[in-house]
Amino acid sequence: MLKKLKGYNEYKGPVVVVVMDGYGVCERTEGNAVYHAYTPCLDNLFEKYPNTLLKAHGTAVGLPSDSDMGNSEVGHNAIGSGQVYSQGAKLVNEAIGSGKMFEGKTWRDLISNVKSNDSTLHFIGLFSDGNVHSHIDHLKGMIEQAKKEGIKRVRIHILLDGRDVGETSALEYVDPFEKYLDELRTGGFDIKIASGGGRMKVTMDRYEANWGVVETGWRTHVLGEGRQFSSAREAIETYRQELNVIDQDLPAFVIAEDGNPVGKIVDNDSVIFFNFRGDRAIEISRAFDEADFNKFDRKRYPKVIYAGMLEYDGDLHIPKRYLVPPPEIKNTMGEYLVSAGVSQLAISETQKYGHVTYFWNGNRSGKFSDELETYIEVPSDLVPFEERPWMKAAEITDRLIQEIRTGKYRFARVNYANGDMVGHLSLINI
Repeated sequence: MLKKLKGYNEYKGPVVVVVMDGYGVCERTEGNAVYHAYTPCLDNLFEKYPNTLLKAHGTAVGLPSDSDMGNSEVGHNAIGSGQVYSQGAKLVNEAIGSGKMFEGKTWRDLISNVKSNDSTLHFIGLFSDGNVHSHIDHLKGMIEQAKKEGIKRVRIHILLDGRDVGETSALEYVDPFEKYLDELRTGGFDIKIASGGGRMKVTMDRYEANWGVVETGWRTHVLGEGRQFSSAREAIETYRQELNVIDQDLPAFVIAEDGNPVGKIVDNDSVIFFNFRGDRAIEISRAFDEADFNKFDRKRYPKVIYAGMLEYDGDLHIPKRYLVPPPEIKNTMGEYLVSAGVSQLAISETQKYGHVTYFWNGNRSGKFSDELETYIEVPSDLVPFEERPWMKAAEITDRLIQEIRTGKYRFARVNYANGDMVGHLSLINI
């Protein structure tokens, strides 16, 4: 139990922690939306009340270096625990660099399955060096190790970013990667990009906001269904000309030769989802892991060995196999307040609900106490964020005030999602 500071006079409360997701303080530039916005309430708070700035990136939140951009996961882990843990990117860097990943049972099972069945090793994940959900260097490290160990056939299913990196930067990753693959094609090593699409349209849904995104990914990666192209470059260029959308919104594509998909996922294959961040990896992992899965019709459920880069949900053990043990975050704020008998409220809309619950609680699902904790999810709108940039801010505020007025809670935490979700669009004049 923590001890009170000397001279501390207990505050009756309630205390409310407000997370304005995506809000930041930086130079007053043309692209600084916060600076250009009309913010009388915030201006008043900064002028009249004590305040300070906290770093939300780099080593301050457990990332490998101070050049690494922060993100919602590590930020909420840090706020929710009051501690700094080595986070996904750093853990994976260490596991690959030391070789421990390749000594583990999961890697050994994945490789031996492919070799014994003369089958295919598949990689699925976010294809960039954004280092928020994934890093392309992790993918390369695993590919090179697989070749060293005698794997003959590899297929890669790329989810285009345009969110944590430049919004139309996909070809800056695809073109050098294709050259990299050409250099690897020696000694009968058969490696190709097999399918892909934008991260917001294919595979990477979160918090069950839109299972259709995951279904599209399943049909694309597993079944090989969808519009066919001869290369990822052709798919990207074609969609840009036809639709004029950024990378994250590009539709699904399937790479084919003579009308046949080059990389369906079939029985006896091994599949690695190489994202290290959990929120957008859980749903596709469930589709691979759960025999009784019912969120959509998979049509075909191949018998594969599937593994994630990390365990994306420590309570629900999703996925069943993973390559790198995640940080074990202990003694979180929610856990401590429950042990002290403090009643709590957590509220946000769907897009950030998991941030004030799952991430806040140290990547744990569920509550520490049904009696002392109330979690409220305000359903997000299923429309493009630029059409309703305010999102559910008003509804969240109304419900938060309503709950506080009941007198039930001594502590509340709330996340406003619109600053982050709309900010990712880079549309300054919405």
